[in-house]
Amino acid sequence: MTAQIVEIAGQKIVMLPIEDYQRLVDIAEDRADIAATVEAERRRQDGEEYVPVEVIDQLCAGINPVKVWRKYRNLNQKALGQMIGCSAAHVSQIENQEKGASATLWRKLADALDVSVDDLMPVNIHD
Repeated sequence: MTAQIVEIAGQKIVMLPIEDYQRLVDIAEDRADIAATVEAERRRQDGEEYVPVEVIDQLCAGINPVKVWRKYRNLNQKALGQMIGCSAAHVSQIENQEKGASATLWRKLADALDVSVDDLMPVNIHD
């Protein structure tokens, strides 16, 4: 690596060929990627859940979050209904946005599906 040190307005500046500069940028980015990978692995070992991209894609596509998370957790509507104290028909109505849910029921759904209430509530709900 060849570098030239110059002084401009009292400040020392290093000039180097663009190829050397780009190599240094690449090294810095690689180190940042390694640090991010190590941190992600630490969080995974601490129990943080990783959500598959298929689940994220379904949520982004506008599929009802209760349905997406229920299926991801391998629950049918009857099993989820039993967990939260309502019928499979009511779960279906919530998933199809035919029927709303009380704040208490949203909390039960979130707890049963191990997500936050904000992860479940449809965007177009207005209370």
